[in-house]
Amino acid sequence: MSESLEAAGFAAAQSPDAMDAIERLKAFAYDAIVIDLHLPDANGMEVLDEAISRYPGIRAVVVTGFGGVSEAVTAMKRGAIDFLIKPFQLQQLSRVLSASIDQMRLKEENAELRAQLRDRFRFDNIIGRDSTMQQLFSTLELIAPMNSTVLIHGETGTGKELIARTIHHHSPRADQKFVAFNSAAIPEALAEAELFGHVKGAFTGAVSSRVGRFELAHRGTLFIDEVASMSLPLQAKLLRALQEREVERVGESKPMKLDIRIVAATNTDLRQLVKEGSFREDLFYRLNVIPVRLPPLRARREDVPLLAQHFIKKSCQDNGVAVKPITQEALRVMMACEWPGNIRQFENAIEHAVAMSLTANEIGPESLPEEVRTRSGPTVVPTVSIPDEGINFTSVVSQLERELILRCLEKTGGNKRQAARLLNLSRTTFIDKLQRLNVADVA
Repeated sequence: MSESLEAAGFAAAQSPDAMDAIERLKAFAYDAIVIDLHLPDANGMEVLDEAISRYPGIRAVVVTGFGGVSEAVTAMKRGAIDFLIKPFQLQQLSRVLSASIDQMRLKEENAELRAQLRDRFRFDNIIGRDSTMQQLFSTLELIAPMNSTVLIHGETGTGKELIARTIHHHSPRADQKFVAFNSAAIPEALAEAELFGHVKGAFTGAVSSRVGRFELAHRGTLFIDEVASMSLPLQAKLLRALQEREVERVGESKPMKLDIRIVAATNTDLRQLVKEGSFREDLFYRLNVIPVRLPPLRARREDVPLLAQHFIKKSCQDNGVAVKPITQEALRVMMACEWPGNIRQFENAIEHAVAMSLTANEIGPESLPEEVRTRSGPTVVPTVSIPDEGINFTSVVSQLERELILRCLEKTGGNKRQAARLLNLSRTTFIDKLQRLNVADVA
């Protein structure tokens, strides 16, 4: 057996009896042990107990004759991974050990990855000294261990998914899946099948069955981003899934019970959408069990220096360059910026600055993107000159509304729902404006 294992690539040691084996176990942490139950000086079960008590992760294979099957079964109950009845093919032992050690290493790698994730999503990795951020940290510590549904409010780019992942990784579900679903990124016609799954032939193009995001997140956390962009029929199905904690795949009438935690996010005012009739009131209250509000970056300017240092270090490490300081003048410029894209825009600006300052000893304002240096991004409000005789306010505002609507329709290829989302309007309000401004015939 020893020669066969060495030929298969293992480093193997031999013991003639139980006493020698136990002494070897005291001196060296073996990955695996092969034990015959009938030894010259003891029962192999004693060696098994010693090995497992000393090294709980050791892979133990028991070897026995035909008459020792019941003992072998007992050994497996006490921690052995397998047993082989003599005579057996030597390659069989090699295969059993190889598979078991590979499984052990995979388990160790998964544990390491989980540890890295826990480290990445620690509360103190969310940067912020601002009082609103400190209050947010306190709230997250309270709600993370619970199963309650959370609704995260925040502008685009404020880090809503980061908060959702942090909640998940501090919850009892941390070892289970975190599944994300972006309502606005999935075409409306496919959103239901993507969320709840479908069976083969449920609709044109469904050539095979598919597991939905709800089912994937069983025992874990489902993050539903931009929930406001869901159509009313899909909202009704989501409401039922939340109430009953069960879903049905598209094309199938068999419900599946699921154990799942929901974290949703929105960048629009759902209460206003409820008033306008484009978001279900009952769904709003079902989602808004624990509301969490993320402040925009412009409301927490004192965090700009901390964020700058964090993203400079990250960008430099990612690109293999030495970390360099940022000047006070550059920080003042960044603190004066409105940051309409919030943290996402901020991180991109830092990466731009790092790239533009590769030959410099520090990051100055000249390395920052132009829209940051000019203290504001591209504006959609034109400059209006006010003559001495004054202006027709209603006419000017209507013209601006019309121009914004036409630009958004052009950007979305005529898709009214997407254009309404860009303007943070409900679809019904958007249609009303199209009709009032005589642009209802567009796309």
